[in-house]
Amino acid sequence: MKLERVELVHIAIPLVTPFRTSFGTMTTKDTFLLRVVTDTAEGWSEFAGDPEPLYCAEFVAGAEIVLRDVLLPRAAALPALTAPALGPALAGVKGHELAKAALETAVLDAELRSYGMSLATYLGAVRERVPAGVSVGIRPSIGELLDDVEGYLADGYVRIKLKIEPGWDLEPVRAVRERFGEAVPLQVDANAAYTLADAEHLRRLDAFGLLLVEEPLAGGDLYGHARLQQRLATPVCLDESLHNARDTASAVALDACRAVNVKPARVGGYLEARRVHDVAYAHGVPVWCGGMLETGIGRAANLALAALPGCTLPGDTSASARYFAEDLTEPFVLTDGHLPVPKGPGIGVHPLPEPLHRFTTSRRALYAT
Repeated sequence: MKLERVELVHIAIPLVTPFRTSFGTMTTKDTFLLRVVTDTAEGWSEFAGDPEPLYCAEFVAGAEIVLRDVLLPRAAALPALTAPALGPALAGVKGHELAKAALETAVLDAELRSYGMSLATYLGAVRERVPAGVSVGIRPSIGELLDDVEGYLADGYVRIKLKIEPGWDLEPVRAVRERFGEAVPLQVDANAAYTLADAEHLRRLDAFGLLLVEEPLAGGDLYGHARLQQRLATPVCLDESLHNARDTASAVALDACRAVNVKPARVGGYLEARRVHDVAYAHGVPVWCGGMLETGIGRAANLALAALPGCTLPGDTSASARYFAEDLTEPFVLTDGHLPVPKGPGIGVHPLPEPLHRFTTSRRALYAT
């Protein structure tokens, strides 16, 4: 393929309810889509970051500069543009995994569309639908939290994940367990809000039979997580700490994690995400696909990854209605606690013209021949 045009489409979509974590509260999904046009097909992707560098170092305005001035010139210089060739071409650029992932995914979408092949088939998916979990943000009160969980269970979600932080951990978890019982698969996500000095406090979570506790300590602290895992019966799951397959291998070798949350954007794209999956799977460590409040563009691709054989835990690939009153694509709808894996070429979906127009705040070309 040859690169002909790359367009950035900035979008802002209101969330149906505010989503609060230990690092902030979101009320709008404010990011951009990337549209890549080649001589054979076009592809779409979604930048997973936010307007400010709070969850991770990358952010919307910075990613635009990196894509325009650093990544796209390297992609355009390739004699034949393919997703596997893109990785080595961008390897000299330090970091910026989310920007790299946006470019790789759009290129991969275009490439697979030209072949008539789905992303799920390309990655090696083994399921046509995947179980869907839901992530529940920090709420103003226990009562509101319980109402939320009750609603999600009624919707059919098969796993509940609670966001926690110091001061909002034991009591909400206890309340959910007491209200809904031991049979509900339950896990917690700290988003790096604790330190190793909190180990004895976190050990009290063992009483609740959790599937896992996700990223309790600072991102990248494999030693600290290994020390913490020695003191917990609950499996530690790593998310922000794992930027590639090498990190994953190190974490498994150190026993710093007993579950892996793989977010394709965080590791630079779906090709590296597949390698992360393979490393964990080879060592018997369960994997699941995390979410970053994606629209249908990002969600479709995540569902393909979540259908891989090592993804044995329900991920955060929730239905469209969990976050948006109206999605950019045809909505993903929960059926018997599962979501379908797109079968069409590439990521299997396109943005719908009307909602795309309505939620677009700006458009500009980043590259054109």
